[in-house]
Amino acid sequence: MKIIKYPSEEALNSAISADEPLLVLISFDGNTAIMSHIDEAVEHHILLMKTGYKDTDIDKFFRIVLDKSGADWTFVCPPDYKNIPFKDKRIEAFYKDGFSVISEFLHSIGYLVGINIPKRYSRHMNVLKNDNY
Repeated sequence: MKIIKYPSEEALNSAISADEPLLVLISFDGNTAIMSHIDEAVEHHILLMKTGYKDTDIDKFFRIVLDKSGADWTFVCPPDYKNIPFKDKRIEAFYKDGFSVISEFLHSIGYLVGINIPKRYSRHMNVLKNDNY
């Protein structure tokens, strides 16, 4: 996995050492991750632009905010995720893929923390609950 550390490896390592919150984007295929101290980029789409991507590429990445207490997943399933036409199946695939890719990334950087989906994103989870998943 290619990991882009913004604005530099030294700055990111310093933030990690101080257990500062990090913004992280992980490509859906798990091949690329972008990391930054939250104060350097403030939001995920801004981090994308600062690292040479278009802000519209946001729907190609899993988004988390990370520190040593856990990873909060901004759970927003794109309407065209894997070209799955049925919303319930699309969200189910996004959920399964996200937990797999995010877990692998966290393990690779030495963060053995839980993945939390904040309550404000629970409307997507309600689709799965209503279908008995």
